Amino acid sequence: MAQNELPPLPDRLPLVATTNLVLFPFMMAPLAVSRAASLRALDAALAGDRLIALTLQREENAEVPAPEELHSIGCAGAIVRMMRLPDGGAQVIVQGLTRVRLADFEENEGVLRARIETLPDGDDRSDQIAALMQSVLRDFERIVQLSPVLPDEALAAAQAQNEPGKLADFVASALNIELPARQELLEELDVAARLKSVAGLAAAEISVLELTNQIQSETRKELDKGQREFILRQQLREIQKQLGEDGDSGQEIEELRAQIEAAQMPEVALKAATRELERLARIPSASPEYSTTRNYLDYLLAVPWSVSTTDNLDISHAAKILEDEHFGLSDVKERVLEYLAVRRLKADNKGPILCLVGPPGVGKTSLAHSIANALGRKVVRMALGGVRDEAEIRGHRRTYIGAMPGRIVQGLRDAGTNNPVMILDEIDKLGSDYRGDPTSALLEVLDPQQNDAFRDHYLEVPVDLSRILFVTTANVLDTIPAPLRDRMEIVEIPGYTLSEKVAIARRYLLPRQKTENGLQEDDLFITDETLGAIVRGYTREAGVRNLEREIGTICRKIARKISEDMARRERRRKTTGEAKRARKRQPARLRVLKTSLENYLGPVKFEPEMGNRTPQIGVATGLAWTPMGGEILFIETVKMPGNGLTITGQLGDVMKESAQIAFDFLKSHTQELGLPADCGGECGIHVHVPAGAIPKDGPSAGVAMTCALASLISGRPMRHDIALTGEVTLTGRVLPVGGVKEKVLTARQAGIKSLVLPERNKAALEEIPPEARRELDFLFVSDVREAIQHVLLPKTSANSALDGTPDVTTPLEQDVEAAVS
Repeated sequence: MAQNELPPLPDRLPLVATTNLVLFPFMMAPLAVSRAASLRALDAALAGDRLIALTLQREENAEVPAPEELHSIGCAGAIVRMMRLPDGGAQVIVQGLTRVRLADFEENEGVLRARIETLPDGDDRSDQIAALMQSVLRDFERIVQLSPVLPDEALAAAQAQNEPGKLADFVASALNIELPARQELLEELDVAARLKSVAGLAAAEISVLELTNQIQSETRKELDKGQREFILRQQLREIQKQLGEDGDSGQEIEELRAQIEAAQMPEVALKAATRELERLARIPSASPEYSTTRNYLDYLLAVPWSVSTTDNLDISHAAKILEDEHFGLSDVKERVLEYLAVRRLKADNKGPILCLVGPPGVGKTSLAHSIANALGRKVVRMALGGVRDEAEIRGHRRTYIGAMPGRIVQGLRDAGTNNPVMILDEIDKLGSDYRGDPTSALLEVLDPQQNDAFRDHYLEVPVDLSRILFVTTANVLDTIPAPLRDRMEIVEIPGYTLSEKVAIARRYLLPRQKTENGLQEDDLFITDETLGAIVRGYTREAGVRNLEREIGTICRKIARKISEDMARRERRRKTTGEAKRARKRQPARLRVLKTSLENYLGPVKFEPEMGNRTPQIGVATGLAWTPMGGEILFIETVKMPGNGLTITGQLGDVMKESAQIAFDFLKSHTQELGLPADCGGECGIHVHVPAGAIPKDGPSAGVAMTCALASLISGRPMRHDIALTGEVTLTGRVLPVGGVKEKVLTARQAGIKSLVLPERNKAALEEIPPEARRELDFLFVSDVREAIQHVLLPKTSANSALDGTPDVTTPLEQDVEAAVS
C-alpha cells in the first residue's frame, strides 16, 4: 500500500484501547499488547482486512475501560506485522491511515467494535499555511541537530511532506511530548491551528534540548575526572590485594557483617541488611553512595531487634512505686496493675495503648514515667505538639538528601530495647499541612492488630512495635480524630480537690522545691493551713503546676534571706578578725504562716466567687467545664425598654439557643409556673454572662438560664449559695451533662452550699471525693420545674433568707484529715 493511499474502510472496526500510544495518520509505530480484550481485537482484524481502530483511554490504570472512558477521536490503522510473545502477549507494528471519530460502541464475542467516521484534512494552501510549514520545518531541523536520537533521515522525511496536515502529524509524532498533548493534536481538525500548536511544542523542545546539551557539556568534565579516580582506586585496591594489604574498607565490611550476624534480625531485615552490605562492598569509599548506604546500615543495626528488658511483675512492688510517686489517680494505677497481672499469666501479651486525658498540671507525663519505673522499663518521650509532617512519624524516603528514620524508630534506638514505655505527649495538638497528616500515620503505630509489622519509610522493613507500652497524653479529646481515638484506651484524670492538693504539696512539691533551691529540710516549715490558703488565694487550676510555682517563690525568698544572713555574718567576722570556722550550716527553722503569706506572694490573687454575693432577682450561678477544669458562670438578666431577647457575653450558638429555649419554655408555661401572663411581652429582656472577652459555649447552662429568667419575670430573688448545671429541652426536661466532678469541686472551692444536677448524672456522684459529698447538698432533677421551685425565694424573703455572707472556705481540718487518711 502506497503511503498516500487510503484503503476503503468499513463502517465498523475492531477497537484497541491504548495506554501509552497516540497514533497519527500515515505514521508507523510499535505497540505492545498484553490485555485479553486487545488481543481478541487484533485477532479479529487479522482474520479480516487487517484494519483496526486505536484510541487512547482516559484512565491509564483501567484494565477493561468502558466506552465513556475512551477518547472519541482516534486513528484507523493497518496491522503491518504481528509477533506472538512467550508470555501470551504480542508485539505489533501498526501504520496509521486517517483520523476517525468513534461512536456506537458494541461488543460481540468479546471484541469491542465502534462505528467510525473519517475526518480528512482540508486542502488549505494559503500564505499563512505556507509560512507555518516553513517555521515548523526550521524548528524541526534544529531539533534533529540537537537530539541524540533523531537521525538526519527524519529531517529529509519531514521536508518530503507536501501536505500541511501530514507535516504537522509527522513532526508531532517525532517530538518528545506527553500523551495528553499528543491527543490534543490528534483531536485538532483545523490544520492551521494544528501547525501553530506543533510550532509552539517544537520551540519548547528546542529550549529543553539546548539546556540539556549545555548541562551535559559541563558535567562531562566532572565525569571524566570521576572515572579517572575510580580506575585509579580500582588499580590501587588490586595492588593492595596482590601485596596482601587489605584496606580499611575491607575491615569495615567484615565488622559490619559480624554485627549483622549478632543482631538476630528478622528474616526480612536480615535480607535487606545483607543486600545493602554486598552493595556497600562494591561502592568506592569516596562515592556519595557509600556514606548513604553506610548510614542506612548503621540505623538498621541500631534498632534493638532482639534486646528487651525483663519486666518486674511484682504487683505489690509496682503498686508501692506508683503510690509513692503519685497521689490519687486510682484508675490509672489499677489499669497498670491489671496489665502486670495479665503479663504474669500470658508472657506474650501485647502492650496496652493508654491515653491519659486531663487538665494541665495533673501529672499525666510524670505518671507515665512512674509506670516505666514500676515495670522496670526504659522510657522514651516524644513531644508531638505542633508536629505537622508525616515523615516525623514514618521517616523519609531514602531517595531524599539527609533522609532519616521517623521518631518512632529513633525512639527505639535511643531506648536500646524493643519494649520501652513510649510517651507520646500532647497527642491532641498534632497538626497537618501539605506535608501530610501525622495522625494518619499514628493509626498504624497505635493499632495493636497492625503495629507488629510497622514499616518506616527509611528502613523499608517491618519493625515490631507490639511490645512497646504506648502512653499518650492529651488535654482534650475533641481535636483527636475519631479513628485514632478509637485505637486508644481512654483514662480520664480529673482535677484535684483542695485536700488532695494540700497532700500533694506536703508530700511532693515542698520537698522538691526545697532541694531545687538549696534549702535544708529544717530551713522552712509551711503548715497545712498555709498550703490551703495558697491553693485558695493564689491558684486557680485543676492541677498543681501553679501551686508548685508559688511554693518555689516562697523557697527562693527564704533562700535569699538565709544567704543575706550568711553574708552579714561573714562581713561581721571579717570586721572583728574572727577566724573562719568550717562547720555545717545550721538550719534556719523559718515558719510561714497563713497570716504572713502576703509578705512572700503579695496580695491574694483570687477571691472566693461567692464572697460578696447576696440573693438577687434575675441572677443565677451556673457551672461550666473547660480543659483547665471547672468554672463558675454567672447568668445575669434585666428588663429594659423594647421587646425580644438580647444575649451578650461572647456566647456560642449552642449557648444562645439554650437562652432562647429557656425564654420560650417560660412563656409557654406562665400559668403553670405562676408567672405574669405577659411574661416579659411588654418589655425586652437582656441576658448577659460576664467575662465577655472569653468565648463560651455548650448546653449545660440551660437550667441556670431558665431559673434566672424565671426569677426576673416573677420578681422573686434566687438563692445565691446554690449552683445549677444541666441542659434543658423545650418541654422542660433536664438532660445530663459532662464534667460533673470538675464542676462540683469548683463549686465547693467557691463557697457554694447546694448543687442542682440532672437526675441522669446521679451515677457521677460516686466520683466525687467523700469530703465534698459531706459538705454539699445535691438536688437531682429531671424537670426544670423542680429546679425553679427549689431555687426561687419568696418575695418577702429577699432580705431575711440566707442573710449575711456565707463562710466560703471549707474547714481545713477536715481537708487535712481526709488527705492524711
